[in-house]
Amino acid sequence: MNFKGVTGDERFGMGDKLISHAEAIGLELNIFGKKLEFNINIRRGEMKLSDIVPVARVLCSEITDLSLENNIKNIPCRKGCSACCSRYIVPVSVPEAFRLQEEISVLPENQRESIWSNCLEAARLILKQEPPKSFTQLSEEIYRPDPTDLNLLSDWYSNLNISCPFLRDDLCTIYEQRPLACREHYITGSAKACRGGHAVAEVVDISIQMPTVLGRLAGEIEGKGMEAIMLPLSLIWCEENKRRAERTWPADVLVGRFIEIVQETAAEHEMVFAGQSC
Repeated sequence: MNFKGVTGDERFGMGDKLISHAEAIGLELNIFGKKLEFNINIRRGEMKLSDIVPVARVLCSEITDLSLENNIKNIPCRKGCSACCSRYIVPVSVPEAFRLQEEISVLPENQRESIWSNCLEAARLILKQEPPKSFTQLSEEIYRPDPTDLNLLSDWYSNLNISCPFLRDDLCTIYEQRPLACREHYITGSAKACRGGHAVAEVVDISIQMPTVLGRLAGEIEGKGMEAIMLPLSLIWCEENKRRAERTWPADVLVGRFIEIVQETAAEHEMVFAGQSC
């Protein structure tokens, strides 16, 4: 398999920045007992955290496709479905938040202003209500949650009845740049269950969850621990963390650790898969 790591970003005019002076890096993963080989084109020199996100998006797509291949006929999730967009909290990693802010900043002014207005209104509603814990900025618990705490948080957010600020007429206005958590969220069964109806649905287990990978990467390389931000608060959060957004690291350091975390996660999943197959 071969992918460029910039698919979907050309519409923002940002592809050239990511692939100029690029070099190919090989990546081999074992998932569900299958060996996947990738060639990732990464630019040389210095990279920001946001620069790794396009690669994570495309890798996420490949891994998700593999995770779904045995269930694809039973999955109602597809572009244009917004059944879960006003009910579930969406966490974004620090690199994703910075990338999303960059992408929105180059949109036409009217679209940019509309998104900002929606985000500010959603933020007002979120911050007006006290959550079950102090989750203005989510911690590692969103990735390794206590089920009871996460259920309380999900119920709290659902009761706010906040539609995703990036939705318009039930369509995602940033579909090609949507968060990794959205890309990885698939169910088998009926979409009615996502709307709180009397229906049955089961979330598909994705073997390698990219929000976790990017959360670990940013936490390690910045020395701040793993963080996640509520999607409606992400643009405001970026405004308060502009210096962090501009920090750079040698590309071989950033990409090297990213690949290591992906491989470590794949190895952990393979061990679990092997145990279940015995």
